[in-house]
Amino acid sequence: MAVLDSAIANVALPTIAAQLGASPATSVWVINSYQLAITMLLLPLAALGDRIGYRRVYIPGLALFIVGSLACALSGNLELLIAARVFQGIGAACIMSMNAALVRATYPASMLGRGIGYNALVLSISAAAGPTLAAAILSVADWPWLFLINLPFGFAAMVLGYRALPATVGTGGRFDPLAAALVAATMGLIVFGAETATRSGLWAGLAMVAAGVGAGVLLVRRERGSATPSFPVDLLRNPNFSMSIATSTVCFAAQMMTFVTLPFLFQSVMGKSVFETGLLMTPWPIALGIVAPFAGRLADRIRPGLIGGVGLGLLAFGLLCMARLGPDPSAFAIAWRMALCGAGFGLFQSPNNRTIISSAPVARSGAAGGMLATARLLGQTIGAVAVAATFHLAGVEAGPGLLLAASIAAAAAAGLSLLRLRLPRQPVEA
Repeated sequence: MAVLDSAIANVALPTIAAQLGASPATSVWVINSYQLAITMLLLPLAALGDRIGYRRVYIPGLALFIVGSLACALSGNLELLIAARVFQGIGAACIMSMNAALVRATYPASMLGRGIGYNALVLSISAAAGPTLAAAILSVADWPWLFLINLPFGFAAMVLGYRALPATVGTGGRFDPLAAALVAATMGLIVFGAETATRSGLWAGLAMVAAGVGAGVLLVRRERGSATPSFPVDLLRNPNFSMSIATSTVCFAAQMMTFVTLPFLFQSVMGKSVFETGLLMTPWPIALGIVAPFAGRLADRIRPGLIGGVGLGLLAFGLLCMARLGPDPSAFAIAWRMALCGAGFGLFQSPNNRTIISSAPVARSGAAGGMLATARLLGQTIGAVAVAATFHLAGVEAGPGLLLAASIAAAAAAGLSLLRLRLPRQPVEA
């Protein structure tokens, strides 16, 4: 639901803005408020989950998400909708921060890669279904039904969660509210500042980024010497963990550069319709969903650095082929390139996520999962900011150049992944 909701809101934003009488610049906050709440709260909630147990954060978060969905549907104006989206984002952050830790608590160590692969399959199907589902709902109903549809599925998920999710026991350590606030301020100011710098004001955005860095310095000083810091510097000292996080960040930056660039390239340069654009984007998540479970199983037997390096090499080659498309390519020419990119990304994602989770002690699974999700969001923000800045300076005609830059970033990520082969293999704790 959390992935679907993000994709649905992106597609439906023009309709929501028109029906609420909001300007495009203001209506963007329907998306930004949700993403910002998630970005700020992932790591604090991950730290809380390690202390009190993952299920005790996940299920209440699911309830918050359902209530937030109902509030979104009942919002009568843009201001109330934005406030409801913040509330919904808090619930989504609870879900996302605990997701990887609960997968680790569910599967035995020998099957961890398989479990992460199945999880990636669900996420990719959700991402692929989002635009189609949004279009289907809006063709027969008003925009509030985009959020009301979460209610029956949310209640079903809560029933299943109470019956099936493992009742993990937290470490019971003290939760530091001030450290959590500093983590939220660091992530929120850096991410939102970077977006502001390219969208509305360079100097205001840079000031926010500087303030975020300052909050991060205060955070590190406060938690110096802590065995379980809110920002997991203890985990980042592990080369397997830190290199996997760096690889993930660079890879997701390449992915988001591609996903933001392609709709403009398809519609403004190649003259495709919105419907055709949606269909042409679909081979990527479909191929990812097919490959990810297979890659997860391989990662239980073969070094993830090798599988990830091969996958990112395929992604880099696919993006290079996309960058060399002419002004009027056939649908097949686009589709096989997108499928190649998705397959390469799928080969990388499951093994890399397995390495991130297995590199952390069991008691720090929440922190590892929160860092995994944060790396994804950070990389996506970097990619989106790069596209926004390039379009501002050179226009949509720079699309092929952006795809080439994404290919170079994917190749760099492949190099980072292969460097992990020089490190000793990390044993997976049960």
